[in-house]
Amino acid sequence: MRILNARKWCAVGLMLALSAAAAMAAKQPRRVDDEALRKAATNGEEWLSYGHDYTEQHYSPLKQMNASNVSRLGLAWYYQTDSQPGTEESAPIVANGVMYFTTSWNGLYAVDARTGVLKWSWIPDIPHQNFKPMNPNAPDRLRIGPSVCCGPANRGVAIYNDKIYMGTLDARLIAFDAETGKIVWQAQVAPEDQDYSVTGAPRIVKGMVVIGNAGGEYAVRGYVSAYNAETGKLVWRTYTVPGDPAKPFEDPFLERAAKTWTGSEWWKLGGGGTVWNAISYDPKLNLVYIGTSQGGPWVQEYRSPGGGANQWICSIIALNADTGKYVWAYQTTPGDNWDYDAVQDMILADLKIDGKKREVLMQAPKNGVFYVLDRKTGQFISCAPYTKVTWATSFDPKTGEPTINKEMIYDTSGTLVWPGPAGGHSWDAMSFNPDTGLAYIPEIETDFLFMKAPEFKPQVGVYNWGIILRPPTPPAGGATNAARAPRPGPPGGALEAWDPITQTQRWSVPQFNGSGTMTTAGNLVFAASQDGEFAAFSADTGKQLWKAKLLPEMGNPVTYSIDGKQYVSVLAGRAGKSRLYTFALDATQPLPEVGPQPQPGFGGPPPAPSQPHQGGNNGNQ
Repeated sequence: MRILNARKWCAVGLMLALSAAAAMAAKQPRRVDDEALRKAATNGEEWLSYGHDYTEQHYSPLKQMNASNVSRLGLAWYYQTDSQPGTEESAPIVANGVMYFTTSWNGLYAVDARTGVLKWSWIPDIPHQNFKPMNPNAPDRLRIGPSVCCGPANRGVAIYNDKIYMGTLDARLIAFDAETGKIVWQAQVAPEDQDYSVTGAPRIVKGMVVIGNAGGEYAVRGYVSAYNAETGKLVWRTYTVPGDPAKPFEDPFLERAAKTWTGSEWWKLGGGGTVWNAISYDPKLNLVYIGTSQGGPWVQEYRSPGGGANQWICSIIALNADTGKYVWAYQTTPGDNWDYDAVQDMILADLKIDGKKREVLMQAPKNGVFYVLDRKTGQFISCAPYTKVTWATSFDPKTGEPTINKEMIYDTSGTLVWPGPAGGHSWDAMSFNPDTGLAYIPEIETDFLFMKAPEFKPQVGVYNWGIILRPPTPPAGGATNAARAPRPGPPGGALEAWDPITQTQRWSVPQFNGSGTMTTAGNLVFAASQDGEFAAFSADTGKQLWKAKLLPEMGNPVTYSIDGKQYVSVLAGRAGKSRLYTFALDATQPLPEVGPQPQPGFGGPPPAPSQPHQGGNNGNQ
């Protein structure tokens, strides 16, 4: 009997020990490793990378919120940031119940995704008191701040194992401890004395951090790099445009590209082709996809005097993930004159086209044309304008090759061109819903008066566009040709649902192009207007189902679920006033006052450096 009792109590003790071990294991953070990233598309509880998963669809399988109940959304909590002046373009990521997001000037925050309570933050010391944006004629610009095109933005971070990764405006890649915010390692991804910066979110591929850089408005040469995620050691680097032809080319694709550039000194200006935003990855094909920016300078006559396609600016490029070697490349705007970057989201999906399943890559770049390509081979499938386009008169149905409208090759007298350099679609996230088969584009409707500068002399630290940014005022004695040039019209835009199979618009909601988009299995798509209305629409019909008034200028929304409760979050704000808002069904927190809005601006004193710290969330729950 005593033996039986002893056995009984041993069994009970073993069960208690196993239970305690299981409880302890449940509290341990789940590692966001390669397997977790490969399976992220089916993980609705978390948002593990910039576009949710490797497809970059900005789509979640969650459907607790749906078209029938989304009208019950209310504010669950908000976090008031200590953001420096600039626009907010970040897409938060969520893992293990923690949300990580960035603000302008590379503020990095980790908050409890249930409550918004701050876990830690990091604010870098990046000098910017003499930063002068939108001033290409500033010869006195001091070399003490980063060279960025359009404001000190950052679009987000990546997570891998126990680290968070962020690129900075002073061209560093930094790895942080995800739990404490302490710096683990950092790498200088571009020379400090050149006009490079980093504004895009890194991506994780097979234990590597893949990161591009910005700077195409200046005299730089584009490239993308991969670093070992554990050590920060450079694994490979791939250039997007050819360098000095007197030296060996880094890749046969670049040797081929050099034949499409003309003149004797084109390579001295760098050429452009920066990789400042979108990166996608197909684990099955082991291909990394990058999009490249415009050429530098904008005016091709100053960049490549004899013309040519200028490969591989404005291109979609597939690289071998292990080596960074070119596999295929497709150019959307050969010989670009209009700043038509192809760095917009590259969405991977499987579509049934002409009765056959195709593994495709979709992109709506700045040139105003929606492209569908075979993502294995780069073969052109179809394209069509999704907004007003005047730079091309037609597109070859077999290759997508544009017929350039020669009247849009501007001179010193000025020419109005659609789209303008803001593009038909910029960095704001396009999303794709596999249930509706529709892509959702935050479409921009704008033109621009392109006017070639009569003289061009490249300089370090200032814009090297080759254009006159603002037409001169008519002289007292009469108007010059430039002063008589037509003026651009007011900008507009829409949330546009696009059918990639038929290449047609399914529906459109005017003015809702003020942020990126996000779509869900609940037949929902979220988007914002320029004046700060954040709204949910029926993904199949475009009917507006819910809205809330937030700060204007929003990043890309995300959704996640904790303890069976679905949340939607979006960062909003500009000019140093920003908030992270989080919504849930039947939540009742009052929305904070929007109040008077400052005009966009990027000056002001430099941020104070700080170490990671613990703290609350300024009382905002």
